[in-house]
Amino acid sequence: MTEASPQRDPQRDAGRRAFLIVRLGALGDIVHALPLAAALRATWPDARIDWLVDVKHRAVLDQVGGLSTIVPVDTRRLGGDTGVVPVVRRLRAARYDVAIDAQGLLKSALLARLAGAGRVVGLARGHLREPLAGWAYHDAVEPAGPHVVDHALALAEAAGAAAGPPRFTLQSPASDVVARVRGELGLGAGQPFAVINPGAAWPNKRWPPERFGAVARHLRARHGWPSIVAWGPGEEDLARAVVAAAGGAAALAPMTTLGELLAIVGAAGLVVSGDTGPLHLAAALGTPIVGIYGPTDPVRNGPWSPADVTLSRNGACACHHQRRCTAAGWCLEGLAVDEVSAAVDRRLGTSPDSRTMPDSRRVPDFRTIKENDR
Repeated sequence: MTEASPQRDPQRDAGRRAFLIVRLGALGDIVHALPLAAALRATWPDARIDWLVDVKHRAVLDQVGGLSTIVPVDTRRLGGDTGVVPVVRRLRAARYDVAIDAQGLLKSALLARLAGAGRVVGLARGHLREPLAGWAYHDAVEPAGPHVVDHALALAEAAGAAAGPPRFTLQSPASDVVARVRGELGLGAGQPFAVINPGAAWPNKRWPPERFGAVARHLRARHGWPSIVAWGPGEEDLARAVVAAAGGAAALAPMTTLGELLAIVGAAGLVVSGDTGPLHLAAALGTPIVGIYGPTDPVRNGPWSPADVTLSRNGACACHHQRRCTAAGWCLEGLAVDEVSAAVDRRLGTSPDSRTMPDSRRVPDFRTIKENDR
């Protein structure tokens, strides 16, 4: 995988299929689109598969197998190496057979169309965040299911890929960060720990830190598991508040790169998180999850393993898909610690009744296949 110009070599690429995936961001959305790239690669092992991504979000693609070229673009700039004009010029030189808009925004659709591919494929208007994006597509796809992974697989099939279960070809880089986390928690190799992720880009998705701390205390008291509290840019104070509320049952994670976060999440025995990037990384890696959902719907973008548990207040939310709550009562305020603790017990197989959970939501039954299972 390279970040070189996507220009094609006519002799080398004679008869070789060439695809461009346009999914500019963000982290979780890129993870959800990975089955699209994997399905194309499984169908055409020698194909050229490039991915156009916003410069702010290209780091996750460094951990993805099966791509030919990562093409970063800064949609806020026209010039410069990653500006829109030179990037579009390089895309057109690549002469793609198919460009696939996996985002459904006007800007992503425009970039897919400007790439000059023989066909531009996207979702049907009813599934687009910005329905006007549909003008750019030669083929509009109606997915079979509601989950965004369903959408990715439908786009792959529309491009000609064979149908199959979703594959997530994430690869953790070599790192000593897991050993450092275990040392911080006083654990030996192989001893289980949980990851608690209290942050999210939207304040509307952030369950209160003192409640996360109470869940960490439950994990320690009921299961004997310590927790490491993950955090990203601007979230350290939030993470420290969780640690303080945990009363010694949790420790603060070190500052991590995205690759190091991937390694920590992959080594964990459980992830407790709202709807944000680390949860979706955990889902792609097959790490057990308890998900907390308010303004977004887990049926659309929750964990896809039927064993995972989501606690949703989406039905009670008055501010769907809004960064901040503007209602008189915040939907997640009504989600009690006892409910999340019971969900933890259920996911870890110790609940007295693992068949029922008030307000929990199950999502479609997708099978996760890790890179090393291919």
